[in-house]
Amino acid sequence: MSDSSSVTTGSASPARAAQKSAVVLLSGGLDSATVLAMAIAEGYQCDCLSFDYGQRHATELQFASDLAVALGARTHRVVSIDLGSFGGSALTDMDIAVPTDDPGGIPVTYVPARNTVFLSYALALAEVTGAMDIFIGVNAVDYSGYPDCRPEFISAFETMANLATRVGVEGHRLTVHSPLIDLTKAEIIRRGVSLGVDYSQTVSCYQLGTDGSACGECDSCRIRKQGFMDAKVQDPTLYR
Repeated sequence: MSDSSSVTTGSASPARAAQKSAVVLLSGGLDSATVLAMAIAEGYQCDCLSFDYGQRHATELQFASDLAVALGARTHRVVSIDLGSFGGSALTDMDIAVPTDDPGGIPVTYVPARNTVFLSYALALAEVTGAMDIFIGVNAVDYSGYPDCRPEFISAFETMANLATRVGVEGHRLTVHSPLIDLTKAEIIRRGVSLGVDYSQTVSCYQLGTDGSACGECDSCRIRKQGFMDAKVQDPTLYR
């Protein structure tokens, strides 16, 4: 999978490093689209990063590519990694069924270490581009209970990032932004609508069809549906 725009590699030039730039993790989902819109509204030049990681469906990557263009990202890269070779999650192992109920606890749709890996790649890209800010759309209110979506995790990763990088050692400060972490799904949707996000261009389903249609039954679909209901915003999702 190639990136959706040409990019510059190598060390950041002084002029580019002086810009207010950020790396944004972009999955093609509702939350990451909202975060990208928020970062752009705050004046950041955004370099987006998505992953072909062995997930059950790769259709989300086309949504991410289109969102990067529609919302005005500077660049968009898709990185291929193979978390699917480990399995251990319904999103990366076709032999594990995606649940359509809520059994409680951490669900089988949790992908081990996924956000840790994604943020590590974002950190590497930030070092190259000269960005001092990383944005991620994790949420700890209306979410599936994943341990790597909690404020404690984001804080710990930011501490590590400033210990493990050249800029951190040189006395600069890298910041990991998670602006949605304390918001309900309805609040996220209302914020995105105010910023002009077209949620018909986003996907959330764990069992996404190749045509972009959603199952309407998995945990992610249920949270998305309820969010639009609570926000009193029409749900533009194509459900099967």
